[in-house]
Amino acid sequence: MASAPPLILASASPRRLALLQQIGLEPDHLMPADLDETPKKQETPRALAVRLAGEKAAAVRSIASQSDELKPGVILAADTVVAVGRRILPKTELTDQAVACLSLLSGRGHRVYTGVAVSVPDGKLRTKLVETRVRFKRLSRQEMDDYLASGEWRGKAGGYAIQGLAGSFVVKLVGSYPSVVGLPLAETSTLLSSAGYPLRSGWDSAIS
Repeated sequence: MASAPPLILASASPRRLALLQQIGLEPDHLMPADLDETPKKQETPRALAVRLAGEKAAAVRSIASQSDELKPGVILAADTVVAVGRRILPKTELTDQAVACLSLLSGRGHRVYTGVAVSVPDGKLRTKLVETRVRFKRLSRQEMDDYLASGEWRGKAGGYAIQGLAGSFVVKLVGSYPSVVGLPLAETSTLLSSAGYPLRSGWDSAIS
């Protein structure tokens, strides 16, 4: 049986790494792509998620193509966008941003779009967009203050991490939970399989 090509995750996200490990996949290399993630004028949240995932994969492919070790690799990239209507929420770094996001999300529904891209050595790119609807309960000022104090919101799209403390805010979710965390597993598996990557080669030893 031929050995699997190197799997390159174009992300430094520990959440995406943990999700891949959950389904028995261990990337051979972590190569985050440093891109300007500013939305283009009139760009929709859906289009932004797919574009950024594709651009991340392409950026890492450009680097990998210069290395004999990395050239045969399969590259996996993803980007998650949180939106209310057409309004794209930031990946919050400042307290004021987080306050604005939580206030907007409180007591209402929003959508989380995750674009996934897989690049193979010949440069062919496969992409998939996953949309999930999430509704928060109405948050009290104390709940928001306590969440802000936790610091969990830093660097998170929409100012929250569903897999963490903010899971207590969610009253309804329709779609893919792992997609909201950062990587839709069913769709990612399908893309990797379509690219010829042997998904289940490590399953026999995945559970001790």
